[in-house]
Amino acid sequence: MNLDLYKHIYLIGIGGIGMSALARYFNAKGKNVCGYDKVQSTLCKQLENEGIKIHYNDEAENIPQVIRNATYNEILVIYTPAIAKQNAEFNFFSDKGFKLHKRAEVLGMISKQSYTIAVAGTHGKTTTSAILAHILQNAGKQTTAFLGGISKNYNTNLLLAEKGDILIVEADEYDRSFLQLQPDIAIITSVNVDHLDIYKNKEDLHAAFKQFASQIKQKGVLLVEESIAIDFPIPEEGVKLSYSASTKADYYAENIKVKAGKMIFDMTALNIIPGMTCEKKQEDLELILPGVHNVSNAVAAAAAACYLGLSFEDITQGLSTFEGIKRRFDVHINKKNLAYVDDYAHHPKEVSSTIIAAKQLFPDREITVIFQPHLFSRTQDFAHDFAESLSLANQLILLEIYPAREFPIEGVNAKMLLDLCTNPKKETCSKEELLSVLEQEELDVLLTLGAGDIETLVEPIKHLLN
Repeated sequence: MNLDLYKHIYLIGIGGIGMSALARYFNAKGKNVCGYDKVQSTLCKQLENEGIKIHYNDEAENIPQVIRNATYNEILVIYTPAIAKQNAEFNFFSDKGFKLHKRAEVLGMISKQSYTIAVAGTHGKTTTSAILAHILQNAGKQTTAFLGGISKNYNTNLLLAEKGDILIVEADEYDRSFLQLQPDIAIITSVNVDHLDIYKNKEDLHAAFKQFASQIKQKGVLLVEESIAIDFPIPEEGVKLSYSASTKADYYAENIKVKAGKMIFDMTALNIIPGMTCEKKQEDLELILPGVHNVSNAVAAAAAACYLGLSFEDITQGLSTFEGIKRRFDVHINKKNLAYVDDYAHHPKEVSSTIIAAKQLFPDREITVIFQPHLFSRTQDFAHDFAESLSLANQLILLEIYPAREFPIEGVNAKMLLDLCTNPKKETCSKEELLSVLEQEELDVLLTLGAGDIETLVEPIKHLLN
């Protein structure tokens, strides 16, 4: 399928982080790009400023006339699996006999034309991808990268190479999307149980990750976090390497410490592939993102960069100039008596990693967490795990569950989750009441966590605290 032949690109759910990157990609290619989303988010406003037409009412008559009149050969219709089945625009195109493509399918088509590095894992995809993209860009190795977050270095979720064919993509396990990819290099950061609305159980999820690993191209590379206890296949005529921030591996970090708000660590490469320029060891690498889990992501990115011919000097320079990603341990206020951090964490493992990182960065201080659970099914499936993670905070404020694509499940709500938590101080609160509740609190370190619309509260909270 030749994507260059299409004149028009129409995206249903254009404002999502993955969909908006595709919109930007095709817009940069000179296509007529437009679409629908139900909310005019900050991302949607940015796309509109870039010349992309978007409407916000799900009615077929809102689809631009030029799109409605286009033939099958002229228009590519892309949708996100997050849209509801009764979406009027989806059904309009479907009823007219158009073939509709999932976002992952189109990403797979784009990747077929490039040397592809795919970053998979239930956590760490965005951070690892963004670090790797920045290391390469900073070293002068042009890269196209579809990122699952907004890079602070470039203020975008899409990097476009003017020349060269290296492509970095996040290999998303949701809806088995990553099975659309056949990468040259694959990184697997973590395989924790998630998306039980898609996978029957842990074994089903593991089988999908093994299938993803089996799709690496001949002479390819598989980089796996050392603690993942899955017997992944070795790529045909290729290599399988391990990495870690907590134990010895083919690439590993040690002597990890926090200094002046940064993670400082040494990195050792035990198994360097012949022809690679990396040295055996580099001391005192710096990373602005806190937490051992982020050091692990940095080691994964460094190992891939080594394989692509970069030196440890390139990697050290790239890591030290990496500014982070919006909503990934995003520090908005950092004073002696008050700190405020916002993070996308929405799985129990991510929640605990973020709270532990905050404790490392702000030792001996009182941590207050505001958490917005994401999806009724995820909250139900991992209620006890969430309670254990959230109980690491000194104080907990729970917002109601963000439904996203789901309908409510009886008995599954914020109160149910709060009852399982053991924090000394805890309460539920509506989004509307939150600012007035915070006004009454003497806050020390505040974290807002969640993947729903909690991000709309970040600026109001910042304003209140300042």
